[in-house]
Amino acid sequence: MKIIRLLGLFVLGAVCALADSVPPDPAARLAEIRKLADSLKYQQGEIVLRGGVAKIKLPADFRFLDSADTDTVISKIWGNPHSSDLLGLIVPAGFDPLDPSFWAVVITFGEDGYVKDNDAASIDYDKLLAQMKEGSQEINKQRERDGYPPIELIGWATPPRYDQATHKLYWARELKFGNEPQNTLNYSIRILGRHGVLVLNAVARMAQLKEVEAATPSILAMVDFQEGHRYADFNPGTDKVATYGIAALIAGGILAKAGLFKLLWVGLLAFKKLLIVAVIAVVGFVKKLLGIKSDKKPALSPGPPPPAAKV
Repeated sequence: MKIIRLLGLFVLGAVCALADSVPPDPAARLAEIRKLADSLKYQQGEIVLRGGVAKIKLPADFRFLDSADTDTVISKIWGNPHSSDLLGLIVPAGFDPLDPSFWAVVITFGEDGYVKDNDAASIDYDKLLAQMKEGSQEINKQRERDGYPPIELIGWATPPRYDQATHKLYWARELKFGNEPQNTLNYSIRILGRHGVLVLNAVARMAQLKEVEAATPSILAMVDFQEGHRYADFNPGTDKVATYGIAALIAGGILAKAGLFKLLWVGLLAFKKLLIVAVIAVVGFVKKLLGIKSDKKPALSPGPPPPAAKV
């Protein structure tokens, strides 16, 4: 895989769509998704993710859904597009995909290469946030032209934190979509490995921040790369190095060859409305923002954050 897919990374090039259309027969639809929800096979104990890249050791108060069941939840129940990139779903015990009081963590893997973390200690996260907020003004102009409500980045719900010893990173943003009465929580966990990044994105409401925050240490402890895929296993003579660092990973990551971000879907089941956030950003603008060099072109000077693109 050449690019980060379904990234847990909110870029200020976000494009939002509300999946709130009413089905012709709501009762029949509810019965259909209830049947799907009841068919899910929850796993416990030790789980090896598809391809053997990473392993999850679930404590007693968590469950796991494999890639097939995760796709059932994400696409068939929550209404997102089908994706073959889903590795699984970590959920609290007793999870019900039809109950808005529950939250879940979607797992994917971005095989962009080894992400150097030497910039982690020097990042000014307040400055980065200010740049991202400034960029939202241009994004919302494009959103208005596309007929979408504006997205406002309220701020860090949890400032970025990086553990140099475990190479694990997490942060959270508070977002406001148009006139929605409830703000949205964009909670992101990243685990750096030899060939890429394990991407964990929490599906939750802003009101669930404390609950997700309290569970984060357990989530960080239960997920890790397998031997041979760990950060320490990196071979500088043969392994690919990602074209971005920690700052770009938080701001959105960079797809040096593909040029565009793939879709990031964060489902939020709130009452009877499913909120879907799609993220697409243009790599060149992120490079300008962070001053990152291209393989074939001179370094780009700092500039505006990435504009929105159409879904």
